[in-house]
Amino acid sequence: MIVEKRWYVVQTYAGYENKVMTNLLKRIETMNMQDKIFRVLIPEEKEVTIKDGVRKEKLKKTFPGYVLVEMIDTDDSWYMVRNTPGVTGFLGSSGKGTRPVPLPTEEIMPILKKMGVTSVEVSLDIEVGQQVLVAAGPFSGQVGKIESIDKEHGKVSVLVDLFGRETPVELDFGQICEVE
Repeated sequence: MIVEKRWYVVQTYAGYENKVMTNLLKRIETMNMQDKIFRVLIPEEKEVTIKDGVRKEKLKKTFPGYVLVEMIDTDDSWYMVRNTPGVTGFLGSSGKGTRPVPLPTEEIMPILKKMGVTSVEVSLDIEVGQQVLVAAGPFSGQVGKIESIDKEHGKVSVLVDLFGRETPVELDFGQICEVE
């Protein structure tokens, strides 16, 4: 099984997003978790206001009370994040020891693009002509062949069988997995 890093949404007390991010970054370093927890972001966007001819820019939290964490979900990483001061839990986890649900690629990509975070690392070792399994989206469960790879945008073109014909479908890296 391929272990991959995914994005998770961490719930915080309202107004504590910056403190939680600082605490998480310190704990990642002190607990040596850099190989399991990669990025911690507060979803923000620039808000421009013009008052009396003066232009002001400020960062506005897109989702107050939430912090995004890119990590590999292991017992250690999950425990460390949920026990960070100010964290109230994970979005998609009902508590009582249930694991969090990662954000689907099609949901996290627009958020990251809006924030100006466009660097997407390829966590798959794939090449043109290779068979892959579509893991998410309308073609989920189908096996197809990679036609092209766009590493810059984190996309692949996969030929899937649609009504008896090979049809190219554009997918994000997070929507496919390697066939063993």
